[in-house]
Amino acid sequence: MPSRRKNVLFLCTGNSARSILAEALLNRSGGRRFRAYSAGSHPKGAVHPAALALLKNLGFATRPLRSKSWDVFAAEGAVEMDIVITVCDSAAEEVCPVWPGAPVTAHWGIPDPAAVQGVSEDVAAAFLHTFHALRERVSALTSLSATELDGPHLAERLRAVHATAAGTA
Repeated sequence: MPSRRKNVLFLCTGNSARSILAEALLNRSGGRRFRAYSAGSHPKGAVHPAALALLKNLGFATRPLRSKSWDVFAAEGAVEMDIVITVCDSAAEEVCPVWPGAPVTAHWGIPDPAAVQGVSEDVAAAFLHTFHALRERVSALTSLSATELDGPHLAERLRAVHATAAGTA
C-alpha cells in the first residue's frame, strides 16, 4: 500500500528566492508523493523578480508562488508538515515555531542568490546556480523509497541528501 503524500515545508528568512525555488521544484517533480510549501521567518512580502523570471523561463507556473510567514504553517488548523527543510543558514539558526505534527527537520544551506549584486547577468547566473543546487537535492529526495520516507532514519537521509549534493555542487 503506498504511503500518503508527504507535506514538505521549505523555510528561509525572506521566502523570496531559495525556498520559493525549492517549493516550485518539488511541486513539479514530486508527483503524487509530495506537496511542497514555502515560508519565511521574516518574509519579504514578494517573490524576487529573478526567481520568477527563471521559473517562467523554465516553464514553471509562478502564479501560486508568494512570500509568506512561517506563522501560516504553525497556526492551529494549518496543514501538518511531514518534513521541514531550512535552505538558508540564518533560518536554520532561528528558533522555529512548534510545528503541528512534529515533522522531521533538516537543513540544506545554500548561498542566497538574492544577495548577489551586479549586472543582471550575474544575478541571473546566481539564481540558476541555486536552482541547480536545489534541483539536485529535490531529485535525491524524490528518489527515496516509500520505506525510506516512512522509516525512523528519515532525518539522517535528508542530511545525507544535502551532504552528498553539497560535495558535488
